[in-house]
Amino acid sequence: MDLNAVTDVLRPCGRAELPIACEGDAVLGGGTWLFSEPQPAIRRLIDLAGFGWEPLRTGADGLTLSATCTIAELNGLEAPSEWRAAFLIRECCRAFLASFKIWNMATVGGNICLALPAGPMISLAAALEGEGVLWAPEGTERRVRIADFVRGPREVALALGEVLRAVHLPAEALRRRAAFRRASLTPLGRSGVLLIGTRGEEGDFALTVTASTRRPVQLVFPAMPISGELAAQLAAAIPDALYYDDMHGRPDWRRHMTHLLAQEIRDELSEPGEGRA
Repeated sequence: MDLNAVTDVLRPCGRAELPIACEGDAVLGGGTWLFSEPQPAIRRLIDLAGFGWEPLRTGADGLTLSATCTIAELNGLEAPSEWRAAFLIRECCRAFLASFKIWNMATVGGNICLALPAGPMISLAAALEGEGVLWAPEGTERRVRIADFVRGPREVALALGEVLRAVHLPAEALRRRAAFRRASLTPLGRSGVLLIGTRGEEGDFALTVTASTRRPVQLVFPAMPISGELAAQLAAAIPDALYYDDMHGRPDWRRHMTHLLAQEIRDELSEPGEGRA
């Protein structure tokens, strides 16, 4: 779609060329959402393509994704064999339910910064203890957990003029055992519920709830909880008002499916005979 209110398009090639933020600015990654509907408030586009950032890098410390890494590039990653949770990458890429055209344009950073509850890159990064690297306009940078970065629908922890530069997923999180569950009202519908559980070598358990809630919710346990404890902690952490309500699922359905899939994940990651009380 033509954005006929836009009067300027900037293509910085270095950090020093990032402009001073103005009202009406929009940062352009892949643009798959930006160009999908009218944007009458946008006056200036800041295109990040000119930076030429390396899409992704693997190392002993984990996986670093540039904000402009496309879904197709991420899906094509050949992860080290010791990264047991790496299968989550393709599960979350497939959760887009999008055509190859979208996969080749949509970016990791764009999906996270759009902050829609069903954003699968939010699910992936939050569950794998991802940190966002934020560039500030004065030349500094800061890091924030993606689980905290997304505050609600279309609301993120970017200050005026800040840009999401990259997302880092630590190797320790990628080495954890993991389980994935997703539910939608229709076979090819947007995610209404998306849960990821991970478990460490010491037996600790983390459950990350996305899509069903307005923002990511993460529960961490030192050991696998029993069924009743998990249900009670979910109820305490997610009040009814936090469940999302739109055409892709009513809050009561999202709550029911969240509790159901959480128990399935708990059972999958439990050792035989563990936590059955």
